Amino acid sequence: MSKPRRATGAQQHRRTLRSTLQSAAQTHWRTARQSLQRLLQTPVATAMTVAVIGIALVLPVGLLLTLDNLRGLSGNLGGVSQVSVYLEDSVSAAQAETLVQELEQREDVQQARYVSPEEGAEEFIAYSGLGDVLAALSENPLPGVIVLTPQLLDAAGAQTLLSDLEGLPGVQSVQLDLAWVERLQQLLTLAGRAAAGLLLVLCLGVAFITGNTIRLAIEGRRAEIVVVKLVGGTDADVALPFLYCGAFYGLGGAIGAGLLLWLGMLLLQGPAQTLLTLYGSDFRLQGLGPGGGALLLAGGSVLGWLGALLSVRQHLAAIEPR
Repeated sequence: MSKPRRATGAQQHRRTLRSTLQSAAQTHWRTARQSLQRLLQTPVATAMTVAVIGIALVLPVGLLLTLDNLRGLSGNLGGVSQVSVYLEDSVSAAQAETLVQELEQREDVQQARYVSPEEGAEEFIAYSGLGDVLAALSENPLPGVIVLTPQLLDAAGAQTLLSDLEGLPGVQSVQLDLAWVERLQQLLTLAGRAAAGLLLVLCLGVAFITGNTIRLAIEGRRAEIVVVKLVGGTDADVALPFLYCGAFYGLGGAIGAGLLLWLGMLLLQGPAQTLLTLYGSDFRLQGLGPGGGALLLAGGSVLGWLGALLSVRQHLAAIEPR
């Protein structure tokens, strides 16, 4: 009979490593479950802490989400902005139509339309309320205009388009108000930096809130911690349940913040869509989305864990059996 093969050192090492990982996973799973059960035993206190964390998270995240929508809205509005190309009096209607066809061939032009002096006068009379003034003049002072819609209205593309239009034959002047776009971009940049600073401050606040809650929990379980250390438990063993409690606090706060943001978007979606439709924009408000929601949940959990870790390191070492 053949003798059973003895396990080699590499096989024994793999088995030992596998059993160690399985044991650690079981310990973490059991500790996490017990920590969650302990939090659910005090629902009012837990809900109050989670609510405070959720409010602290919803403010900067909501501001960043608002800025992201404003950036998208500014780009969308820029795409439908119009450029007025004023033609010289010597340019005939046929030459203007030819110029319109040439402009529509450009990649940065979405649409172009020629407005004759007569059409311009009719629009002026209809919308300005100064028809009598125009009728009193001996001749129509309005020039022919080509109104075009660019594909994109960023700073570099707009300047290139304006330079090309001003160099065309028969063009007297080109008008495009870029000041409001530049002001809006600067305001968004400033607000973005303010939101980032607010996010940092409130993230620290979330960590401090969680740390203070964990400190109270440590003080309330002082006798239990002393007993665990008396029977040989290490600081890491004692700290693990508190770390999971902090992570659950942060996760609950992130879930609450996500729900508040969802409700806010639900309330604003209808009025905002109606307003944008009146301005001729098809832009739709964007929420967090799956990626943003996952990032919010992960960030809240990490902040809760870090707050609990700071509190545990500061207060747990001071509890020793005498």
